[in-house]
Amino acid sequence: MGRLRRSRAHHARRDVQRGARTRVRTRDLDMIQLIDLDPKNRAALEAQAIDYEKPGLAQHYCVECAKYFETDAALQSHWRSKVHKRRLKQLREPAYTIEESERAAGLGRENRRPQTVSSTTMETDMMGTA
Repeated sequence: MGRLRRSRAHHARRDVQRGARTRVRTRDLDMIQLIDLDPKNRAALEAQAIDYEKPGLAQHYCVECAKYFETDAALQSHWRSKVHKRRLKQLREPAYTIEESERAAGLGRENRRPQTVSSTTMETDMMGTA
C-alpha cells in the first residue's frame, strides 16, 4: 500500500483563518454597553417579532452576548455557562472611550504644551510701550 495523499481542502486560499475569525463575530462590548443595555433597547431586543431568518425565530436572544438560540432550554443553559458569566464580568467594566484612546496616544489635554505668547507679539508689545 502506498502513502495516503494529503487533503488539499485549502489549496491556494490564503485567508482561511480570517474567514473563520469573522464568521461567528458578535457585537463588541462597547456597542452592547452603550446601545443594547439601555432599558428601552433591551426590552425591544428581548421581545422581537418572529423572524424566519434567525435561529429560533429570534425568540430566544441573549442581550449581553448578542446571540440567538434555538430553544428556551438552550438559552437557560447559556445563562448558567462560564461564557455568559465571563461576558457579564467584562460588561461591568466601563467602555473604552475615544477620549481615553487619545490620552493613551498622547493627544489628551493634559499632555499639551501650555499656550505661550509668540516672540513677535512680545516684541511689538515692548516697542509699543517704549
